[in-house]
Amino acid sequence: MNRVRRAVSDEDIARCYPVLHQLRPDLEPGQLVPAVRRMEPHGFCLVYLEDAGLVRAVAGYRITEMFRTGAMLEIDDLVTDAAARSTGCGRALFAWLLAEARTHGCRVVELDSAVHREEAHRFYSREGMHVLGYHFSLAVSPEASGP
Repeated sequence: MNRVRRAVSDEDIARCYPVLHQLRPDLEPGQLVPAVRRMEPHGFCLVYLEDAGLVRAVAGYRITEMFRTGAMLEIDDLVTDAAARSTGCGRALFAWLLAEARTHGCRVVELDSAVHREEAHRFYSREGMHVLGYHFSLAVSPEASGP
């Protein structure tokens, strides 16, 4: 039976790594728990869908507010294990995220998805999401500190 759980303990977070790594291949195993712990004070939550004792899908999200949207649930990461795709796990986790948004009075749910992830785009479209615009990015280097 599918069950969505919050990854609260370090062990819970670490269990999410094999699935999350499929979306974030540059993420090293030892980086996940510290990264989640650094993001949590800024509202980040990690949840996972478990079925038959296995993590089948993972999502990272935060509740935020913007002038454009009002209260919003922003999905940072949403991935289903390759072996569990097209089994309803992603859809169940997405439905949980929508319920979470409603619980927190959010008016919208948004996410960014890389342009090459066409399979994910089809999933989001089937779930009723639409393309809103472009997301622009510019890498900046931290300023060098003085001597």
